[in-house]
Amino acid sequence: MQILYAFFQTEDADLRTSEKQLLRSVERMYELYLSFLLTFEEVQGFAQQRIEDRQNKVRATKEDLSPNLRFVNNPIIQHFKLNNDLKRASEELKIDWTGVVENDLMKKLFLKIIESDIYLEYMALESTDFETDKKFVVDLFKSEIANFELLHDYYEDQSIFWLDDIDLMCSMVVKSIKLVTEESDEKDQILRLHKDKADEIDFILELLRKTGKYDEENSKLIDELTQNWELDRIAKMDIILLKMAITELKVLSSIPKKVTLNEYIEISKFYSTPKSQVFINGILDKAIELLEERGELKKTGRGLIN
Repeated sequence: MQILYAFFQTEDADLRTSEKQLLRSVERMYELYLSFLLTFEEVQGFAQQRIEDRQNKVRATKEDLSPNLRFVNNPIIQHFKLNNDLKRASEELKIDWTGVVENDLMKKLFLKIIESDIYLEYMALESTDFETDKKFVVDLFKSEIANFELLHDYYEDQSIFWLDDIDLMCSMVVKSIKLVTEESDEKDQILRLHKDKADEIDFILELLRKTGKYDEENSKLIDELTQNWELDRIAKMDIILLKMAITELKVLSSIPKKVTLNEYIEISKFYSTPKSQVFINGILDKAIELLEERGELKKTGRGLIN
């Protein structure tokens, strides 16, 4: 959607350039996932350093000499710190937090964490078990890491697409945490971005190419379906979503029409006007009816007719 929005707004835009941008933006999503996972090791490192610094004080207190090690020894954090698959993937994509700016950001994140209620309550527990340790990491990530505004600012500077990818990548991180068991070791694999990479890449490229190819045809259909509307008064994002949805209905025969309808209504809730979902729902309902009358909507495969 974002790539097509830029494509349609740019004079003499090149679809092949848009394809490259699309594929790059998708691949970079995995970098975001990895960088989130690496935050655990970083904040754990600051916690360990803080303990060592206090133990080396000239007048170290009893608390300094016998610190609470619950956070630095958390088995979930240790798992990601030692995970070979995470290390390999991060090295291949050159993802780390070792730069001056990045290191300062992780220090600020650490200071925010140790002042949080989630951290203080966890450290104050008399004892914990593996599930308690895991729940703490999930809650800590959701509350303090995933929502850290300075981290969002950093990601926005790295990629114009990443702020839109954060929710999905955070859900992958939470799933990764929940998959860790007491039997997990450093050989366990982290999640992959694709279930079927070839199939998913084919899907997004076909949707991009065909939406561009059938732009004039789709515009005429939208004009026909919105006779009581002036196209220049309809939100540009709504037009693009309608073009994508109509292309998906006509060209991608393996996707049920109800799935297409629901997906584009959901997308409009986040990216267009408050009234867009009602508008898009109504226009797509009419589009499905008209395309079926003309024999242009053909769905194949078991359970895909409706």
